Amino acid sequence: MRRFLKGNLQIFSYINVVMENNVRTRTYSFEKLTLSRYATLSENTKGRARGEEPCALRTDFQRDRDRIIYSKAFVRLKNKTQVFFSPEGDHYVTRLTHTLDVSQIARSIARALALNEDLAEAIALGHDLGHTPFGHSGERILNKLSPTGFRHNEQSVRVVDLIEKDGAGLNLTFEVRDGILNHNGNSAATLEGRCVHLADRIAYINHDLNDAIRAGVLKAEDVPKDIVGVLGSTSRERINTAVTSVWKTSSDKPYVQMDESVKAASDALRTFMFDRVYRTPYAMGEEEKAERMLSEMYSYFSKHPDEMPPVYVGIAESDGTDRAVCDYISSMTDRYAVYIFNKIFVPQGWLFVNELGD
Repeated sequence: MRRFLKGNLQIFSYINVVMENNVRTRTYSFEKLTLSRYATLSENTKGRARGEEPCALRTDFQRDRDRIIYSKAFVRLKNKTQVFFSPEGDHYVTRLTHTLDVSQIARSIARALALNEDLAEAIALGHDLGHTPFGHSGERILNKLSPTGFRHNEQSVRVVDLIEKDGAGLNLTFEVRDGILNHNGNSAATLEGRCVHLADRIAYINHDLNDAIRAGVLKAEDVPKDIVGVLGSTSRERINTAVTSVWKTSSDKPYVQMDESVKAASDALRTFMFDRVYRTPYAMGEEEKAERMLSEMYSYFSKHPDEMPPVYVGIAESDGTDRAVCDYISSMTDRYAVYIFNKIFVPQGWLFVNELGD
């Protein structure tokens, strides 16, 4: 009898939710009925630095997702390197396709654990907005050049807070900003942020391996058999293994993690990628070229800050020249960095006009 009454009460609750006129409050009600006790409910957001009128259709996390997608920094991700510098092939992963990959995996994990998918998606879409041209090589180079250091997760927060919309920022919620800041560690304030941390690691290990095989740097059979035995031999199998492991280990728990065997195999695959792809003589040789290019531009704009776009000139006046130069260079795509370098340092040909007009 109790089960019957409970079932009918739940049906009535769903009917009442569907009848609500305000779509945002309807979403609030659905979240209360369907999400885990450990999920971050949209109506419980800690809010924005600047208060705004709520939207009748979207929750604050959904609005954050939309703001990120329509930002200039998000669009530029399509021409930023993931691993291979400015690849000419159509199927190599870029920073944008990596971001979409992370978003999909983060949503899958959040859905399996009954967490807030909208929050996980917003964090994932914004997690790499501050990444440099030339992938992690660019980050290491700027970190070495800048007296205050450079970390792409912190830069991503600067992008959404201070740089986008000509210095006005996107005014995102605390939870999304926190997830972006802490995506490269496991210290996010929400479980949705920790979903993104794991999704990021799962995504880049797998698509970087695919790119390395496609580029001829590796063969599929080079991956150690003990890793393949745990994770699988294809990208689909490896991702499914990882996400399933998180679900089985973390369901209805106050944490998000894999079981020990899958985590150990994933860590081993990451180590293998560093040894065989990320730190190869070829990769390091390309990084030397990128370092010369970015170092020259860093030095030039440090001496001529007025030649940067107006938003960065303003940052130089308020936050210092070093900060502004890092902001400007990190915003560049691979192609734009090469273009600016050539414009400044490569002599341009002269156009001679015949004095007689012939």
